[in-house]
Amino acid sequence: MSPSPAAAMTRRYRYFDHEADIGIEARGKTVDEAFANAALGMFAIMAEPATVLPEQEVAVEFEEADLELALVTWLNQLLAQARLRGLVFCAFELEHADTHWLGRAWGMPWRPGAERGTEVKGATLTMLKVEQGTKGWLARCIVDV
Repeated sequence: MSPSPAAAMTRRYRYFDHEADIGIEARGKTVDEAFANAALGMFAIMAEPATVLPEQEVAVEFEEADLELALVTWLNQLLAQARLRGLVFCAFELEHADTHWLGRAWGMPWRPGAERGTEVKGATLTMLKVEQGTKGWLARCIVDV
């Protein structure tokens, strides 16, 4: 069952300026939710999520013990899959057990006339932070645009 774009919009993220790049801070009740929200924030730089239909599903799977490196790996693998398949994503799920991460993204092919925002080239290690606080998890990184 694919999540609706409206459901994706309920997730929380914000942007902050960083020289020529863009910072993303995402929050979630779990680390997995914070990472999914970071992915939504990253793809929202490229296209308005509410205008993207969840027509196709793509799976992303990887091994990573370090939470901060897992965030960068997740985001960069999503970007790679989007480029490889000519897709833009609007909804995300992620779960992990120990060092194994399994995620899914939903989106659609770029279409002629589709409104494109700023292209994100990749997630970086700059200002990378993943931490649990009293109100849940924070996932932060800078994306290269």
